[in-house]
Amino acid sequence: MAQDHDSSAPVTGNAAGRKIVNLALQGGGSHGAFTWGVLDRLLEEKKLEFDGVTGTSAGAVNAVVLADGLAAGGREGAREALRRYWLKVSSISSRGIFKPSPLDKASPDFGLEHSLGFMFVEPLTYFASPYQMNPFNFNPIKDLLAEAINFERVRRQTALKLFISATNVQTAKVKIFTGKELSVAHVLASTCLPLLMQAVAVDGEYYWDGSYAGNPALFPLIYECATHDILMVHITPAERPGVPTTSPSIMNRMQEISFNTALIREMRTIAYLNRLIDDGKIGEGQGKRMLVHVIEAEDFIGKFAWSSRLNGDWDFLMHLFEAGRARADKWLAVNFDSIGVASTVDLYAKYF
Repeated sequence: MAQDHDSSAPVTGNAAGRKIVNLALQGGGSHGAFTWGVLDRLLEEKKLEFDGVTGTSAGAVNAVVLADGLAAGGREGAREALRRYWLKVSSISSRGIFKPSPLDKASPDFGLEHSLGFMFVEPLTYFASPYQMNPFNFNPIKDLLAEAINFERVRRQTALKLFISATNVQTAKVKIFTGKELSVAHVLASTCLPLLMQAVAVDGEYYWDGSYAGNPALFPLIYECATHDILMVHITPAERPGVPTTSPSIMNRMQEISFNTALIREMRTIAYLNRLIDDGKIGEGQGKRMLVHVIEAEDFIGKFAWSSRLNGDWDFLMHLFEAGRARADKWLAVNFDSIGVASTVDLYAKYF
């Protein structure tokens, strides 16, 4: 996957004014529809190209669908593939146990607190595991992925370098699966929520959701891609005012913190290395200065109920999609010229 290049020399674009970025896509269940909206807008920007993409959980699914669509039909093919995938998500949700009730649909926080299926299943997760609740390991996502994605085409595609993350249950280490090896099992591993799904076996190892160890993992973009720019779509709230006092809200905040810890650590490392390079403490060829950009959804996503991550209602998905498109459009208008020139986020202010 690696290319021969001088890692100290930024790859920013070409004489036609094009810009090149790597994409980093966070997980977040149904909130991944926000990322779909971001990608839809970025794909319209003809002067913007992609070198690599790293994704976790819902971000991994968006990344794989993006690669499949690009290979099948270019930018328009990718836009259509992403829309088709999320339509299928909504269709499954409308028949599933987490179908939102009319009260949920009318709620501004898009939670599932009045969904009969959610009201039954959510309390069970406190004392019964998916091995007890779902002994036959039924997982509708498995069939959805097999139907929506041509994995043979994904493994052959050369449109972009593709990396998805999973968490090894037994070692706690992040596992990076690359595009040339991907199958349904690899994506299931990246999306496996341990309170709702049995661990996914890949080559004799067992995996949970990649968000625990990297949401998403950034180091593959640093080591395997020529481009120095990383554009991250941040949808998991790192900051949330107040102290949670109920068991569900405490568990949700614990998950948000754990899902951001690895990312914060990687961002701090990038900031530290950038400073060493700028101060001349690392010589030319010894380090790679990264430029970081973020399309932010923390404030937007933070207004929703934690259970909205399981809400696949089409109206909610479209609400997220439109917000993602709008924020990507605003980001491009303000920051496009900075790609390849400077970071558009202050890493020290945000992550230290």
